[in-house]
Amino acid sequence: MFTLIKNAEIYAPQFLGKKDVLFTEGRILAVGELEAPSGYKTEVIDGSGKILIPGLIDSHVHIIGGGGEGGYHTRTPELQLSDAVGYGITTLVGVIGTDGTTRTTAELIAKARGLEEEGISCYVHVGNYHVPVRTVTGSIEDDLLLIDRIIGVGEVAVSDHRSSQPTTEELARLASKARIGGMLSGKAGIVNVHIGDGSAGLQPLLDVVETTDLPIEVFCPTHVNRTENLFQQGLAFAERGGIIDFTTSTIPSFLDGGEVKAAKAVRRALEAEVDPALITMTSDGQGSLPSFNKEGKFTGLQVANTGSLFEALREAVLEEKVNIENAVRTVTENPARILKLVQKGKIERGGDADLLLLDKEWHITDVWAKGQKMVKEGTVIVKGTFE
Repeated sequence: MFTLIKNAEIYAPQFLGKKDVLFTEGRILAVGELEAPSGYKTEVIDGSGKILIPGLIDSHVHIIGGGGEGGYHTRTPELQLSDAVGYGITTLVGVIGTDGTTRTTAELIAKARGLEEEGISCYVHVGNYHVPVRTVTGSIEDDLLLIDRIIGVGEVAVSDHRSSQPTTEELARLASKARIGGMLSGKAGIVNVHIGDGSAGLQPLLDVVETTDLPIEVFCPTHVNRTENLFQQGLAFAERGGIIDFTTSTIPSFLDGGEVKAAKAVRRALEAEVDPALITMTSDGQGSLPSFNKEGKFTGLQVANTGSLFEALREAVLEEKVNIENAVRTVTENPARILKLVQKGKIERGGDADLLLLDKEWHITDVWAKGQKMVKEGTVIVKGTFE
């Protein structure tokens, strides 16, 4: 069975103009001016008047739920397939968060495999907020080498009252193990770092870079848009070649406290001449968005939404007027490159057929994950039936 999308305006993410895309068995066979293969059953999709982009990569999602900062009843629920594909997400990276006791890496891997069986791509990072990292095999390097789903470490927390307050030496040792494990396994081996609203901000990561031989790109700090001060630190971090990630899920109290909305953060970073290849956006989906008073006492929470990732992309293009190629890169090509997911993030021959068809108002109409139709005319399909 072949699928041929005709006459769509393609952002691969580079603009290709109106082209056709042919794919089968989960892989893209050709991009250009194409006809259906003679003698083979082919579904032809009319993409006229529509936009085709790669499926979104959300590299920071609490796929087994998060939260718990206010007690057991504040644990957030796990991700459902429709929470991803319904918003154009075809690749996920699962993380744990604050609670590394009742939520484990083994559970994370099992959930990732379940999502894979349902049709999308899913990887995980080993560990949670706290150092030392709780591994599966007893070693970060062994986890990366021996467990296929594990591609990095995190999310480790710094500059946050919920972190384990790791020292520079502890962070350096952890990053070294992640980097070596990544080199030996051919995986990303990055350290995904939760940056809280503490006064130190990104400085703990810079302390490691300045006192060791580790490169700045071993760290992937997230929530860099949570405060204006942190955002400014992020611009300086990127100027040194560091990756900066903007979180798309938010709540009014965060915005009132000075958070820079993700779409606006992308625009401002590009205006500050940050290299577009260093900017990503993630949803923090299913994570908790907790509120604390001045004494650090928990006062309530909401649940982060994976759908915010696509909404931020749409807002960046339509409201912030970010160049479409640069906006799309933040959720496709850039995370694919950083995470060494070489078949992901682009519309090109040989790549995975993760595709997202949009109308001119940037509403999702159709989604394919590894060549399988997951959304048809705005309706999510699960195991061949309409949900």
